[in-house]
Amino acid sequence: MRVAKNQDPKVFGKVAVVYGGNSMEREVSLWSGEAVLKALQAKGIDAHGIDAKDDGLLRTLEAEKFDRVFIIVHGRGGEDGVLQGALEHLNIPYTGSGVLASSLAMDKIRTKQLWKAVGLPVLESYIIEDADAAKALQSQLTYPVAVKPSEEGSSIGVSRVDHAEDLVKAWEAAGGYNSPVFAENWIIGNGEYTCAILNGEALPIIRMETDLAFYDYEAKYLRDDTRYFCPSGLSDADEARFRELCEAAFKSIGAKGWARVDFVVDRDNNPWLLEINMVPGMTNHSLVPMAAKTEGLSFEDLCWLILEDSLDA
Repeated sequence: MRVAKNQDPKVFGKVAVVYGGNSMEREVSLWSGEAVLKALQAKGIDAHGIDAKDDGLLRTLEAEKFDRVFIIVHGRGGEDGVLQGALEHLNIPYTGSGVLASSLAMDKIRTKQLWKAVGLPVLESYIIEDADAAKALQSQLTYPVAVKPSEEGSSIGVSRVDHAEDLVKAWEAAGGYNSPVFAENWIIGNGEYTCAILNGEALPIIRMETDLAFYDYEAKYLRDDTRYFCPSGLSDADEARFRELCEAAFKSIGAKGWARVDFVVDRDNNPWLLEINMVPGMTNHSLVPMAAKTEGLSFEDLCWLILEDSLDA
């Protein structure tokens, strides 16, 4: 079990838990922020919640002399390097990755390009710029495929397309989020998995199952019948191999602190990286706390360890 380096809550000083914001994931961020704030306060930390949507966020952080920030803003404006850059300008330490890694991870297309360049396994991406491009691509793909906005999380805007004639409709659905859109093959095989990374080291892998068409926003946050397996059911050898892969994905983009890497496994037991989430959910349905619990970490201890990494900033 991972042990904190510091035991005195005063070492953190005055902590702002920044959550909410203006992205499509605002609601989830509010849930996460409330949980994190409660956990830090339960550990005796002088923590205060601030909605990133509030006017004057940066002025408040500076005027009220916060010593560090626990970033729990999901999506654009909090997970994409924007908030990280502003905090660096103010010289306020924060949790998680820096500007470059956060910005890169927010763009699934470019993350995949980097992973491919360093030899990590990714599915081929087909960028769809407009309806004409979607029509031209219809006959070139092998179905089913996934169509996704490149810069959204929580499966927002994602569609599974089983027939060529539905590709344009899926592009329209994904294109409503002011983000590039791409398609990739839909892997039908040995399951969908996620691997949390805490301070550079993988936590136990989780396998997800849902009765819906795929593990979408509803399955992630609203359903009570989504099934999670941790331990994942993988062999010891595959568990170790896939954890090592996710650590390599984390390190290759310069990530720091914590994150969550999502991947699928095909019928031949080959893993394919999907994306990396730099500010994962911390709700009662979330996966990072679930993996941490399997390793013996309470939610409060997990939040402490994530915050503790900001001491090295």
